[in-house]
Amino acid sequence: MKKHNAETIIRQLLALADISVNGARPFDIQVKNDALYSRILNDQALGVGESYMDGWWEIEALDQFIDKILRAKLDKIIRGSWKIKWHILRSKLFNLQSAARAFQVGRQHYDRGNELYEAMLDKRMNYSCAYWKNAKTLDDAQEAKLDLICKKLNLNEGMSVLDIGCGFGGFSKFAAEKYKVRVTGVSVSKNQVELARRRSASLGVKIELMDYRKIEGNFDRILSIGFMEHVGYRNYRTYMETVNRLLKKDGIALIHTIGQNESATTCNAWTDKYIFPNGLVPSLEQLSKAMEGLFVIEDIHNFGPDYDRTLMAWYRNFENAWEALKKKYDEHFRRMWRYYLLSSAGGFRCRNNQLWQIVMTKPGQPQPACRFGCVS
Repeated sequence: MKKHNAETIIRQLLALADISVNGARPFDIQVKNDALYSRILNDQALGVGESYMDGWWEIEALDQFIDKILRAKLDKIIRGSWKIKWHILRSKLFNLQSAARAFQVGRQHYDRGNELYEAMLDKRMNYSCAYWKNAKTLDDAQEAKLDLICKKLNLNEGMSVLDIGCGFGGFSKFAAEKYKVRVTGVSVSKNQVELARRRSASLGVKIELMDYRKIEGNFDRILSIGFMEHVGYRNYRTYMETVNRLLKKDGIALIHTIGQNESATTCNAWTDKYIFPNGLVPSLEQLSKAMEGLFVIEDIHNFGPDYDRTLMAWYRNFENAWEALKKKYDEHFRRMWRYYLLSSAGGFRCRNNQLWQIVMTKPGQPQPACRFGCVS
C-alpha cells in the first residue's frame, strides 16, 4: 500500500480512539519513521510492538495509548498480514503447549535472569497479580494475595499442597511458613527452580523442574497461580483431568489466572513472539467446559483492575532499577520490556482482560468450610 494511503488510514483509525499523530497529549503518538503506517497495516499488533522496539515511534503514556486503542476496538478493525494469519493457523494445526514444548517459555521468559525479576517484583518475588483491597505497597498487596489464596483453600497444618507452576516459590514458601503445610512446587524454569529451592530450603518445601502432566501423588490441596495462561486450549481438559487425578476426594483446588471475555485459540502475535511463547489466556467458557463432570465450581472472584495497578508498580520498579540492569540488558530489551508491562496494564484498564480466582471441589463433596465472604 502506498505510504500516503497507509498514513491516511492510520490517522483516521487513531482518530476513532481520540489519538492524534504528533499531538501534545500524553497518549498521542510521536512518529519517527514514516514507514510506520504501512508496517502497522501489514503486521497489526506485531507491527505496533516491533516498531516501538525499533524506535519508530515514541509516546509519553503508552499504557493510556493501549487502553484507548482497545476501547475503540481498533485491534479488530485492521486485517492482518500473512504473518498474523500464519500465527493463527499454526495454533489450529499444532498443539503449541504440548509436553515437548512445555519448557520453551521457561527458557525464553522466566530464565531471562533473576536479577531482572528481583529488581521488578516484590520481596517474595510473586510474578502474578497482587490483591490491593487493603494494601498500599506492592509487598503488602502480594502478601494479601497469598493469604487470600490460603484462606480460600482452607489450609490446615500438615496438609499436603501441590503448587503447579510455582514460579520463584513465593506461595510455596509463604504457605509453609504461615500455615505449616507440606508443599510440592513444580516449574518449567531452571532459574525459578534454583531460586525457589534456595529461598525455601529450611522449610521442607519440595521444588521440581517438571511438566505438570508428569506429576504423581495425592494431595489435600492443589493450586496454580499464573500458570493456566501456559496450558493452551487443547490442553485445558488434560489439566483438569490431571488435577482431578492428583486431588484427594475431599480436596480443594484453586486456579488464579488471567482471563479474557471472549474465547480464543491464539494470543497477541507480539506477545507470543517476544514475551510468552505459546501462551494463551483462557475464557470462562473454555475453563468451565474443561471442568465438566470433574469439578464443582465453588467460587469465582474477579479482581482484574488490581493487575493494572500491579503492572504499573512493576514498571516503576523496572525503570528505577535500569541503571543497574543496563549492565546486562540493552536498550532494545528495555523498550521491549516497557512495551510488555505498559501494554498489559492498558489491557486490564480497559477491561479486556480479567483476573479470576476459581475455587473447585470434586462432585458430591460438602461445600468447603471456608466462607468466601473473604473475597468481598
